[in-house]
Amino acid sequence: MVQERDYRPISGWLGLAVALGLLVAAGWCVYTAIPPVKGPPNVWWMLGAGVSVLSSILILCGLQAIAPNESRVYLLFGSYVGSTRATGFFWVNPFYSKHKISLRVRNFETGAITTPETKDATGKVLTHKSRSAGRPSKVNDKDGNPIEISAVVVWRVVNTAEAMFEVDDYEDYVAVQSEAALRGLATRHPYDSEDHEMSLRGNPVEVADQLKIDIQDRLEKAGVEVIEARISHIAYAPEIAAVMLQRQQAQAVVAARSKIVEGAVGMVHSALERLAKDEVIHLDEERRAAMVCNLLVVLCGHGPAQAVINAGTLHN
Repeated sequence: MVQERDYRPISGWLGLAVALGLLVAAGWCVYTAIPPVKGPPNVWWMLGAGVSVLSSILILCGLQAIAPNESRVYLLFGSYVGSTRATGFFWVNPFYSKHKISLRVRNFETGAITTPETKDATGKVLTHKSRSAGRPSKVNDKDGNPIEISAVVVWRVVNTAEAMFEVDDYEDYVAVQSEAALRGLATRHPYDSEDHEMSLRGNPVEVADQLKIDIQDRLEKAGVEVIEARISHIAYAPEIAAVMLQRQQAQAVVAARSKIVEGAVGMVHSALERLAKDEVIHLDEERRAAMVCNLLVVLCGHGPAQAVINAGTLHN
């Protein structure tokens, strides 16, 4: 594995001053080489002028400006020299191959398709680089239900040497490995859970943290740091969406009715205890059961209760 080495280039203003000085020296050599009377110019002075011009051009080729959050990776005839993250105007060996790597924070949505730019023979850009909107990935969850899921990944390069030499195209590598990590995460957890198990829909924070860890494990060798990863879209596949919606509605109704019954039983229990404590009325087992039945019907019924007036005796 290639380790990143820090390279410190010299100031570009010094290199520019030297290049301009060589151009001035070349002009002086040409002026000196021309004799005051007609005759051939001095060959040595003309040779010095040519060398000065070529040296100046060579020095100018080593000038470069580095913007904030950008880096340069330097190679000398295929050998890694080092990387610089400094910002400003610098001069380096003109024989160095300079590769720019952005250190800015970038993000993408899984399922997006990137189209590279195309150029003609002269180098003119015909179509610019573009990226389509992300399309959800279709995968089966832990229970085997087909779902559609996509995620947004925020990342940046932290090791320029690894990003340059360990993988072929680190941007494409990040996209492919993030998609694979998302699919693997979806197969390990159910879409929804009834027994408090961690689910994709019910535990978005925990799922996002696990997704970030899974993606980071896959991108260690590419010199990339995952800043954030979160689920941006999750839903049942269209072919089972209607059935699963009915299932969720049924579960919600059952849960609501269970809560109502639980509350009604508590209210009936409190009412019977209060009547017995205050000695308002003494009920035998049959009347007690009838009262409990009536109260549960009133409290658990869908519609409003209808009052019935007893015009007879206590037992009629």
